[in-house]
Amino acid sequence: MKSKILFVVCLLFGLMFINAGLNKFLNYMPMPEEMPENVMRDFNALAELSWLMPLIALGEILGGILMIIPKLRAFGAIVIFPIMMGILLFNLFEAQSGLPIAIVLFAIMTWVIIENKEKYLPMLR
Repeated sequence: MKSKILFVVCLLFGLMFINAGLNKFLNYMPMPEEMPENVMRDFNALAELSWLMPLIALGEILGGILMIIPKLRAFGAIVIFPIMMGILLFNLFEAQSGLPIAIVLFAIMTWVIIENKEKYLPMLR
């Protein structure tokens, strides 16, 4: 039962990241018109680095796909980890309205890491 719940949660997690990554390339979800000034400043700064958003998008898509595949889930969590930390810190310090979903996503990623801790031990030696 636990493995089925984990699969469904990781499927939804992965689909959310695949969607976010594809949106960075295809722009099918419009940005809200009313954005706080500090958030717009941050997005404009990211846009100045033309290579950064495609790199983040590829990481989101790859990590999302890996999180869906049970045998590759541990690797997917490592791929998503730096992106998830950026999301969590951004929502913590800049846009608190997104903090609840960021915490839920961080908890899912942490659950996957804990469930696969034996796979990470060789990296720590």
